[in-house]
Amino acid sequence: MNFDFTEEQILLRKTVRQFVDREIMPNIRKWDRQGYFDPNILKRLAELGLMGVCIPEKYGGSGMDYNSLAIVCEELERGDTAFRTAVSVHTGLNSLTLLQWGTEEQKQKYLVPQAKGEKIGAFGLTEPQAGSDVAAIQTRAVRDGDWYILNGQKTWISLSDLADHFIVFAYTDRSKKHHGISAFIVERGMEGFSTRPIKGKLGIRAGNTGELFFDHVKVPKENLLGEEGEGFKIAMSALDNGRFTVAAGAVGLISACLEASVKYCKERETFGKPIGHHQLVQQMIANMEAGLQMSRLLVYRAGELKNQGKRNTRETSLAKWQACDFANKAADDAVQIHGAYGYSDEYPVERYLRNSKAPVIYEGTREIHTIMQAEYVLGIRKDKPLHKTLPPWEGHFEN
Repeated sequence: MNFDFTEEQILLRKTVRQFVDREIMPNIRKWDRQGYFDPNILKRLAELGLMGVCIPEKYGGSGMDYNSLAIVCEELERGDTAFRTAVSVHTGLNSLTLLQWGTEEQKQKYLVPQAKGEKIGAFGLTEPQAGSDVAAIQTRAVRDGDWYILNGQKTWISLSDLADHFIVFAYTDRSKKHHGISAFIVERGMEGFSTRPIKGKLGIRAGNTGELFFDHVKVPKENLLGEEGEGFKIAMSALDNGRFTVAAGAVGLISACLEASVKYCKERETFGKPIGHHQLVQQMIANMEAGLQMSRLLVYRAGELKNQGKRNTRETSLAKWQACDFANKAADDAVQIHGAYGYSDEYPVERYLRNSKAPVIYEGTREIHTIMQAEYVLGIRKDKPLHKTLPPWEGHFEN
């Protein structure tokens, strides 16, 4: 595999990094303190063509590859996890799922404005009693003529109060267990649909997170995504993309921890010399560097498989698990290096530590990914090709 960046990708990284330094870095401490998500950031990302970075140009996107999406997520999380999360949900979980499973009519109606950044997409799977156990969801959809009637609740939904379109999962036949789950496109403004923000979060305070409520929401049959009973397959394919963006973001967080720690190591002196000259501090710096390089390779390996149109559940799971764990450890070490100052938001590392915890939990906890990797090695888990996969990148993005 060749992981050399193209000139386009080098320019992309520079563009996103400059955007983060200009638009996010000067404001993030204030936004984090206030628990405020600035929607103007999404508008500016759209102006740069970054809300549909790997969506084909014919559907309003920029037509770049998956590792370009990884670069965007890495650089955004260097600024703050909230903005990488927004792209993960909008592009990774929603738009790429519409691209893979949507009808042409659905793509024109929903995907095109999302790829352009004119509309925002979100993803509704998790429920109060159903996280890792997807089959435990309680939301139901009952067919009534030309409509489906949705009733239920979703929680921990990113962009809940900002999104225009939601991919929502509900049972259409509970007797079939997870084979009876279906996916629907729900629009904000549909009667009976409402949202409510979640406050008091440990981290990602500058992000919008909330709950979705469905009270006899009438969804037209044309908004069924895929076929009835394909919801579980659709959700799993969406998570392959979402987890990829989370892993890429974790690389950016490790990079931010390393950048802040190296800077502090050169400024702070103890016992007559810069703290970077102390071996135990050097050990923490070395571990961050090792985690950064290993995580980045795992992410780009998964991205290359995506570019080739190959099944990548195993590789993406490993990248997500390891990168998020490395990021959590890097943030913990960064606080330790900063000492008492690391406990104050005068420096960014306390925010990095708070933000690093959520990705270890969402889109598959570290425990779920540990089990997945063990089952692959033991031969207990074997992936079957999905009957609807994205074609290889080179062909996929031809106009």
